[in-house]
Amino acid sequence: MAYYRRAGEVPPKRHTQHRRPDGGLYYEELMGEEGFSSDSSLLYHRHIPSAIVDATPWEIPPADTEPNVPLLPRHLKLHDLFPGEDWKAVDAVTGRRLVLGNAEVRISYVVAGEASPLYRNAIGDECVYVESGAGVVETVFGALDARQGDYVLLPRATTHRWVPVGPEPLRLYAIEANSHIAPPERYLSRFGQLLEHAPYCERDLHGPAEPLLVDGADVDVLVKHRGSRGITGTRYVYPAHPFDAVGWDGCLYPYTFNVADFEPITGKVHQPPPVHQVFAGNGFVICNFVPRKVDYHPLAIPVPYYHSNVDSDEVMFYCGGDYSARKGSGIAQGSISLHPGGHSHGPQPGAYERSIGVQQVDELAVMVDTFRPLELGEAGRAADDGAYAWSWAGRGAPR
Repeated sequence: MAYYRRAGEVPPKRHTQHRRPDGGLYYEELMGEEGFSSDSSLLYHRHIPSAIVDATPWEIPPADTEPNVPLLPRHLKLHDLFPGEDWKAVDAVTGRRLVLGNAEVRISYVVAGEASPLYRNAIGDECVYVESGAGVVETVFGALDARQGDYVLLPRATTHRWVPVGPEPLRLYAIEANSHIAPPERYLSRFGQLLEHAPYCERDLHGPAEPLLVDGADVDVLVKHRGSRGITGTRYVYPAHPFDAVGWDGCLYPYTFNVADFEPITGKVHQPPPVHQVFAGNGFVICNFVPRKVDYHPLAIPVPYYHSNVDSDEVMFYCGGDYSARKGSGIAQGSISLHPGGHSHGPQPGAYERSIGVQQVDELAVMVDTFRPLELGEAGRAADDGAYAWSWAGRGAPR
């Protein structure tokens, strides 16, 4: 998004000499989108950013998927994926387990207790939601503090690593795009400013405050990228640490946005999901459902009406509060509901009636709507409760 920031030392004019105290030159790097035609930033490095001394294959976490056939709504219990204290030996990059995916977006989950390797996603932007725990995301632009409720937005090809902080693990819900992820266009002026009707503003976005300078030699960086057979990985070795930028400026950089700063849009009757939208990518949108006052028409029914996803699959990650529309289904914190296109869905039995007269809801959920069908990753298959599809009818699974 076109919101200018500056950190550290940059020269008065771009593409001009920027000299070290000893008279040598810093190396200018442009990191930009859409081939010099969209948002970009300029970084000034102590070392040549292109220099590598080795490259070997990196075996990425399993990325295969299986179609959702037969077509079923599903309840996926993500907290079952990392039992006991297994998380203590897991990091936030190589420990990710693929839950759902298609050609445009992949959704993974990880519970991490170790610092990750240096990592770069060269396929698309990442939007990582912090379900719980705390950490620091170290990047070539500087460091970001990550806390519960934060979305961490990482532009494509940003070198970074995740470092958990404190005794609790980092529970992360990672949304990986094959495109860029940005605020919805309807929230933005033609010059990129967040408008008055947007549910958040630039003050809510927190980027790196200062450069992060790290020394080192022969440093490994894991790179996820495209290959002839889909997603693949390479391990680069750099002669100097890539966190060497003394300054940068521009409109492309990592940042955090906390879900508590989202200002919910409400109405006299039940509002449709687009009012909850927070970000968008190619082929998908991200929404969040937060605690809020609800419909105030005297005859309002506050829970969602039954609806058919004609053009999209709906993925709801329940990460706090009490989601009344799903009572009786077994869904709890750490659950995902998948409602695929072609299946009409809505509140569980009894929720429709119980909601009448409710004035506010205490719910927290992150929703991803995709416009191509989602398939199940290995973690999605492992976490499926096998019973959710039959919960509206009040029967068990068919024989």
